Amino acid sequence: MSNLDHRKATRTIKVTDANGMPVRNAKLRLTQKSHEFLFGCGGFDFVALFMDGDEQKKEYYRDITDKWLKIYNYATLPFYLGTFEPEEGKPQTESRMNAAKYLRERGVTVKGHPLVWHTVCADWLMAYDNKTILEKLLKRIDREVTGFKGVIDKWDVINEVVIMPVFDKYDNAITRICKEYGRVPLVKAVFDEAHKMNPGAELLLNDFNTSSKYEELIEECLDAGVPISTIGIQSHQHQKYWGADKLYDVLERFSRFGLPIHFTENTLTSGDFLVPEELEDLNDFQVTAEEWPSTPKGEERQMRQMEEMYRILFEHPQVKAVTGWDFTDGMWLNAPSGVVRKDGSVKPSYELLDHLINHEWHTDETVVTDGEGNVTVTGFKGGYELVPEDSSITLSADSKEFVL
Repeated sequence: MSNLDHRKATRTIKVTDANGMPVRNAKLRLTQKSHEFLFGCGGFDFVALFMDGDEQKKEYYRDITDKWLKIYNYATLPFYLGTFEPEEGKPQTESRMNAAKYLRERGVTVKGHPLVWHTVCADWLMAYDNKTILEKLLKRIDREVTGFKGVIDKWDVINEVVIMPVFDKYDNAITRICKEYGRVPLVKAVFDEAHKMNPGAELLLNDFNTSSKYEELIEECLDAGVPISTIGIQSHQHQKYWGADKLYDVLERFSRFGLPIHFTENTLTSGDFLVPEELEDLNDFQVTAEEWPSTPKGEERQMRQMEEMYRILFEHPQVKAVTGWDFTDGMWLNAPSGVVRKDGSVKPSYELLDHLINHEWHTDETVVTDGEGNVTVTGFKGGYELVPEDSSITLSADSKEFVL
């Protein structure tokens, strides 16, 4: 049996009516309205919802995002410089802001991804010398972190630094400055800038490399005073499922830093074949969606693997968020790695997450106040609402909603 006591809280509440009098011996419905734990997914479809498109496309995205909102409370929005600002001085701020505000209005926490990355970088940066590249990069951080403050207060500050200085697939501005200034000085410069722009923001270092090289990078950054809030770990499992042993190993090794852990990008496929293990870069495996379909057998496997993974991560006290990367199939590398099929129908993995998040790891029960109007409640951490089962009772505003 798993131990989830750290995910729960107990609180005694003085329940009063609209006149401030104790509500004695009354049955009340305790309903969880939000989770403290961040159950996340890529929120790219919300950006598409606010982009130009015909009515048929908009209807598709409305249906997809409604399904998304049923199970998730944490969205990652894309800020890749190469697509966010393909032409210098013309960032696509409006679509991201519209999507972020739309999500926030529905109780969803939003993270921006990423501020700095050598892939999907802007080609126009390469026209400048390295000193100017860094200056422009810091100004980009200033603009986004300041401009979205209060709407987006979580950022993947810099992505995949372990490989950054030796990345040789193509020339890019970020690898250039990483080679010149060094990994840790570059990480410190961009983290310091993001922290200065929003001291209250949660700032993540994020990587797919879970070897000792990533541990060494984290150690060096912390020793240098880099204000890392959270360790981000990717697990794109297109080649094979990690399994419980690897999950426990990664959790043990990265927990030693004492920082919160987010599993930031997770994919489990539901097709009948896997990417060859000898490939070092998943981007080298190029197929069409028709060549890599989701199958009933694969969907059952995906559901079982997802259940084991989520249970392990939810049980670990330092894990604060788990983010599935693809909501629908075919979003990245045409892989069948979503929880929804391309036609919008839900897969068994979607139904699993709905069960875990909205039922098994969710508190909804009847409680009874004592003779003094007090009630002690225990539930999964998050926001709650108390509603009288007797319609003649009207609770005070302070008694209706609270956080455990």
